[in-house]
Amino acid sequence: MAGGEVDWTVIVLTCQHKDSVFAFQKELEIRRDRGSLGRQPILLTVEDPKGQVGSGGATLNALLVAAEHLSARAGYTVVTSDVLQKAWILILHMGRDFLFDDCSRAFTCLPLEEPAAPAEALTCNLDSLLATLMHQVCRGSPPGVWVSSTDMLLTVPIMTEIDWHGFQGVRVIAVPGSISYARQHGVYLADTQGVVQDIFYQSPEDQIRQCVGPDGKVPLVCGVVFFSSEAAEQLLATHVIPPLDACTYLGLDSGAPAIQLSLFFDILLCMAQGVSEEAFVKGQRPGMGSGDNVQAAGSERSARSVLWKALHAVPLTMAYIPEGCYDYMTMSASDHIRHLTPHPGNARSKAFRKVAHSHVAEPQLLAEGCSVTNSLLEGAVKVGPGSVIQHCRLKGPLEIHTGCLLTGLDVASSVALRSYLLRDVVVQGHTVRLRGIPCKVFTLSGHHDDWQSMAEEGGTYLNRPWSEFFLRTGIRSHDLWSPDIPSSRRCLLNARLFPVLHASEPLGVGDVLWLVGSPLSPPGAEQLQRWRTSWRMSWEELKGSLDQEAELAARRATFFLQAQSKTKRVLMEHSNCSLLPLIRSAALEGYHKAMLETLDQVASMAKDPGVAARSLACIADLLGCLAKGEGGLRSGPAANAAWAQAFQHLEKGDILEGVKELAKERKKWLDRPVLLVRAARHYEGAEQILVRQAVMSSCQFISLRLATLPPMGRWLRAACPARIDLSGGWSDTPPITYEHGGAVVDLAVLVDGHRPIGAQARRIAEPELRLISRSGRLEGEMVVELVCRDLEDLRDYCQPHAPGKSPFSWSGKGATLPKQLTCLL
Repeated sequence: MAGGEVDWTVIVLTCQHKDSVFAFQKELEIRRDRGSLGRQPILLTVEDPKGQVGSGGATLNALLVAAEHLSARAGYTVVTSDVLQKAWILILHMGRDFLFDDCSRAFTCLPLEEPAAPAEALTCNLDSLLATLMHQVCRGSPPGVWVSSTDMLLTVPIMTEIDWHGFQGVRVIAVPGSISYARQHGVYLADTQGVVQDIFYQSPEDQIRQCVGPDGKVPLVCGVVFFSSEAAEQLLATHVIPPLDACTYLGLDSGAPAIQLSLFFDILLCMAQGVSEEAFVKGQRPGMGSGDNVQAAGSERSARSVLWKALHAVPLTMAYIPEGCYDYMTMSASDHIRHLTPHPGNARSKAFRKVAHSHVAEPQLLAEGCSVTNSLLEGAVKVGPGSVIQHCRLKGPLEIHTGCLLTGLDVASSVALRSYLLRDVVVQGHTVRLRGIPCKVFTLSGHHDDWQSMAEEGGTYLNRPWSEFFLRTGIRSHDLWSPDIPSSRRCLLNARLFPVLHASEPLGVGDVLWLVGSPLSPPGAEQLQRWRTSWRMSWEELKGSLDQEAELAARRATFFLQAQSKTKRVLMEHSNCSLLPLIRSAALEGYHKAMLETLDQVASMAKDPGVAARSLACIADLLGCLAKGEGGLRSGPAANAAWAQAFQHLEKGDILEGVKELAKERKKWLDRPVLLVRAARHYEGAEQILVRQAVMSSCQFISLRLATLPPMGRWLRAACPARIDLSGGWSDTPPITYEHGGAVVDLAVLVDGHRPIGAQARRIAEPELRLISRSGRLEGEMVVELVCRDLEDLRDYCQPHAPGKSPFSWSGKGATLPKQLTCLL
């Protein structure tokens, strides 16, 4: 597969919480079904064996689980490292909880649309990262194990090429960064051959300057690492050696005490050529594992000693991508908003859209530099520059000023939002489950707040000092922090600000918005009392109750709600936009019923038979997608008697009743792929009735006049050249042209200097129609004659195989053209 994109054998997604495994596994399976993960890889979502095992422990555990599944598939009864020799494994670490997205940094949605994608869907950071890895970074790599974090936004040039010739050991991927940016991140120190000498993290500037390359930049640690099959085998072998066994689920099941390991500063650092064994085993660098007690620290030193012996001889090299771009997703709201809005000169945001997968009733009210993703904005909703709206359903009139982030808000929130000045604030709705009870909790913070800054050491809330907040609202320090939290640890993260439940009244977004203050509604004693009598939680407490499965389902519901609006708009406005990607997504993700109802509604309401025809064609496509490639060919007969009543209504021009009858009959044909395909054929048949009616509407532009008939028996002849379809044959006809567009390139030719196709007709005394088809050469001429004396003889005109239906049809190499078609009247 040299030079080609990676075809993954196994993809492993690690996550912190057991309750999220099912939800994230489903997300992976949906992406596989869309075709974005290659050819049917094994998909595994793996919970970290114990909290805070670190990226190194999570990597070792994920590698063990992947090897187990490959061993079982190969017929082994124990884990064997041989299965790694011909496998391409991808391990993705979701990392810690994220303040600004309940489903982690990996599933943070980006304001992107991909019109060329086979299935229309939201683009998450995970999707962007997978595409970057599969098509660019990992392309052409030998078998082995790729490991990547998902807590960053990574962009690399399309034509990125990494030289894998003669590669051995482990390779880290680096992208350029400034010295100032590197002060808060990790950098590699490598020699001119790309051999890694050391890894620094949040180091002093003079140390970082040692890493500066010829381009004046430093190579940033971007979270992507490749282990060759041999190196992966050596790492896997350590999982049975104490205390490293404590990093895996086997150690958990054996009762081993957990230890924390870093992928970069424990596993990789021991391979760096400039690091001594003593410094590695005993040193406590930033980022390296560190225990809370002497016993834990001793276990981690022992673990590093094992790693040194097992991996120090493995070559560690760096691949530097000069045009790459890396942005860590920090806990800063201003950084997060910047990551989701377009900025001039920023290559990563060049493809960002102001409106992505959203229905906006008045798009002219959206300022440049804002973004709206997976949302429905009804009425006059004005959004200022530098503001982000995601997963919301809002109703105007409403104004959102600059610097805001709104996520997870429903229509009911709109009323409360109107009463406050929304500028530089973050308003979020969270789907949580408290002791088994699902509920919605709202949080509020400021654009410029540092969640980890101590309240007494310059910390802010809603962009102002805590002292001002206390003075304005009447809230006191003891309302937010219990006495057992010392003042040196009091910060926004652990402040019990956010109401969760009230004994007698439902809570809404207004129960946090009052903290902003408003000239229209200044804080009063009643609001303060209601806030104080509510059960409140801090973000640290709340994050353990997030229902990520329900949140992902809510986002999917919002996506298909806006998809229904898009479907109506595209059909009613005769838009030149394919709905097939949306149709595929609806079939894949279980939203076909809602889509069918929408298409039924449009077809029923349409006064234009062309709009109704396309709607029925979309239903046929959806039924075909539900069959998942089974059930036979889409083309076939469409004259089953069960559908006759619906067809009769359509023939009479009664589209409303026809669509109702079609939907009624359709319910009986949804059980099996073969029935779905047959139902799709009949919907295409119904669509053809409406297409014919639309075409026949052209009669209003045709005028008739009296003319003298030719004498009885005189022949009238017409001839035309042969037609050769060079490309696109039949693509310009419905239903193909609806969702795929159509362009046909033909060539008209003479055969032996003559027009080979013709027809002649003459008047005869008897009222009959004779169709005579002659084809082939004179010595082997084939003559077919068909005589029609009654209209009943023409009833089977719609059957493709009926005699006389397609006298001009031919196919295959060496086929001959019909020489002449004679019509006698």
